Amino acid sequence: MSSLTGRPPGRRQRSILPWLATPALVLFVGFAVIPLVGVFALSFTTWDGIGAIHPSGLASWRAVLTDPRLPHALWVTFMVMAVSWAVQTPLSILLGTFLAGRQRYRAVLGVVYFVPLMLSSAAIAIAYKALLDPNFGLGAGLKLPLLSQDWLGRPGLAFGVVVFVVSWQFVPFHSLIYQGGVQQIPKSLYEAAQVDGAGRIRQFFSITLPQLKYTVITSSTLMVVGSLTFFDLIFVLTEGGPGDATRVLALDMYKRGFQASLMGPASVIAVILVLVGLALALLLRRLGGRDAGASQLEGV
Repeated sequence: MSSLTGRPPGRRQRSILPWLATPALVLFVGFAVIPLVGVFALSFTTWDGIGAIHPSGLASWRAVLTDPRLPHALWVTFMVMAVSWAVQTPLSILLGTFLAGRQRYRAVLGVVYFVPLMLSSAAIAIAYKALLDPNFGLGAGLKLPLLSQDWLGRPGLAFGVVVFVVSWQFVPFHSLIYQGGVQQIPKSLYEAAQVDGAGRIRQFFSITLPQLKYTVITSSTLMVVGSLTFFDLIFVLTEGGPGDATRVLALDMYKRGFQASLMGPASVIAVILVLVGLALALLLRRLGGRDAGASQLEGV
């Protein structure tokens, strides 16, 4: 082939790659960069979402940064992020390791476990809100006082419900990531460990977990950055209540922009969300080391 074209195959592939990446680049610029620039520009204006846009300088930034609700929303956001990560990561690793086995029934279980991820977040929130109703929900129907509590009316319980529902929905996705990571681990490592007399628990902690280092970094990045965008589930389930107990930044942005018609402050919060997500993603990448990206590419 190289003799017909007069060009080495490697050079020809490198010349084709920019053309293949062009459509993705155009989509990224059109649906990510330009809207982000527009939101950043709106943060320096006053706009009710309908009328004319009026420049206001740093007024929106001062209003948001001096609002006592902002630190609380940041705290709730980081708490949801940290607790949901602490719940999802161990469960996802265990499920992913279990589903990586060769038994046929595990493939069936993998499909069953994946069902929650295919459901709408709003539909899941409606279902759990009905099930947890203290008067007409599951607890009242089964006559179980433990399940008949005011789950969404008490701050601590409402926060726990949000973390539980979020974990229930997204553990399947991260389990799939860990399943792929476990399947990439060389079988020779486990065979050598068996020869040395190591049991399954010892193999898990000595081989599986160390080999999943970069998979954990990838999953944690998706989990942490994704938690910044939790909106529909919390909005339908608790609407940020009781009080502001579950009012995360994304919900605060919606309430300011679409309920209070303050698009300037809402755009400020959107920019803050982007900056926080970028900072967390870079931090996790740095924690993973310089070889994280190369290791993921080798796994693919």
